[in-house]
Amino acid sequence: MTLHRHPTPSFTGTIEGSTPYMRGRTPIALEDVVLSVLIPVYNERNTIRLILDQVHAVPVRKQVICVNDCSTDGTREILDGLFAAGLIDRLIHQPVNCGKGAAIRTALRESTGNVVIVQDADLEYDPADWPLLLDPIIDGKADAVFGSRFLGGSHRVLYFWHSVGNSILTTVSNMFTNLNLTDMETCYKAVRGEVARRLVLTADRFGFEPEITARLAQAGARIYEVPVTYAGRTYAEGKKISWRDGVAAFWHIVRFNLLPPVIRDTVREVL
Repeated sequence: MTLHRHPTPSFTGTIEGSTPYMRGRTPIALEDVVLSVLIPVYNERNTIRLILDQVHAVPVRKQVICVNDCSTDGTREILDGLFAAGLIDRLIHQPVNCGKGAAIRTALRESTGNVVIVQDADLEYDPADWPLLLDPIIDGKADAVFGSRFLGGSHRVLYFWHSVGNSILTTVSNMFTNLNLTDMETCYKAVRGEVARRLVLTADRFGFEPEITARLAQAGARIYEVPVTYAGRTYAEGKKISWRDGVAAFWHIVRFNLLPPVIRDTVREVL
């Protein structure tokens, strides 16, 4: 079931000066920016209201799309109330649990903004970092911007082996894509809307991250990376990704990079 509400927030910023853009850039006028916020949600009753408050605190015209991935802890009822209160523009309830990647694809199909961004519902990533992610796209320098947890932003000190695993996965992904990313597995990926909606994505779970990275590289997208803050959760606090997902990520990296690119022809026309 999909519920719709027309977005009403308006952007309050203005363009200052008249700095000319370099040839080849594809800037977006600041007043024309509409950010589609894709929020996959699974059993996040304790954080979903807080993250939506943070989302709405960012002064950008936005379209908030939440996909409830068949939560079983009362999250569905909370989301229905938040939609009724006007904090969600489009709400989709998945009839069965399909995984984070499937939820993001569902949200992406519902999106109409000229920029899209994935926002986890667990408070690990802070929407206050959005301006850093949006600047290269608005300025016309980038088609996609990755928010790296390893470029100097403040972060909660947690699991050593998780950081090692992230580093290895990013390195392996870079070897296939020939990119020099520092954090391929980051949740924060902002992408021009017309580019994102033309990528053919298939991963249902956490394979979404290596898949979209591979597809953007294969499409020749201009990718930037910026530092973001990160407040990771412990497993006791509800962290869901496990070592099995890390092992599976190696297979995802190989198959999404070695199999023939599954990209619509029109993606290159947009770029």
